[in-house]
Amino acid sequence: MDHRSPAHVLSGWRSSRPLAHKPDAKIAILRENEDIAKEAVKGFRDGLGSGSGQLIVKEQSYELSDPTIDTQMLTLKASGADTFYDVSSPKFAAQGIRKASELGSKPLHFLVYGSQSIQAVLEPAGLENATGIISATFGRDPTDPRGKDDPNTKDFLAWLQKYYPGGKASDIFIGAGWAFAQRLVYVLKQCGNDLTRENLMRQTANLHNVALPWLLPGVTLNTSPTDYQPIKDMSEMRFDGKTWDLLTE
Repeated sequence: MDHRSPAHVLSGWRSSRPLAHKPDAKIAILRENEDIAKEAVKGFRDGLGSGSGQLIVKEQSYELSDPTIDTQMLTLKASGADTFYDVSSPKFAAQGIRKASELGSKPLHFLVYGSQSIQAVLEPAGLENATGIISATFGRDPTDPRGKDDPNTKDFLAWLQKYYPGGKASDIFIGAGWAFAQRLVYVLKQCGNDLTRENLMRQTANLHNVALPWLLPGVTLNTSPTDYQPIKDMSEMRFDGKTWDLLTE
């Protein structure tokens, strides 16, 4: 059975992106000292292939109990890296973005999916400091003006106003919760009247090209009894100082 985390699988997809933007990249990595971040870095290295040892010039980790990551950021800057793969949780991602700006460091910055919230990460870091950061997503952006007439966006915004009026549509964690709930509803419907754990697991492990309203067009859910990772495609995006702008269709 494939127990790889989403971070591992998706970081492998993203690992080719720094080279697409900067073929001669000198890459620095910051990660949390936890298993999921270690898997993300492993996926990143695997994606880079045999040249990863030459491309990655420095890797630093931090503990959740650390008050800041100032020391790690100073070390990464001193490495001479011009590309930054940031596998940090939200609090430390915000610190890293702000510290890089304070140090006058302007690397090509790739930010892990779980820390791309505008409200929880980029605003505390300073939107001007976060401008130009690249990440990736599989879901729709409810703040994108190009989707203002999309019925799925309208449904989400109506739900948000009714059940969480204090929440912001720009908070990716709210959108993620909405998306996760859609997947759960789909699987429960597939179970019919048989809501045993065995049938729930059977249905969860047999998703084939399932398109749900909150997924980007072309992104579908696919699983099998040996592969529990449903999302295998993402679209690259760049923060423009106000919102995330998709770079790929």
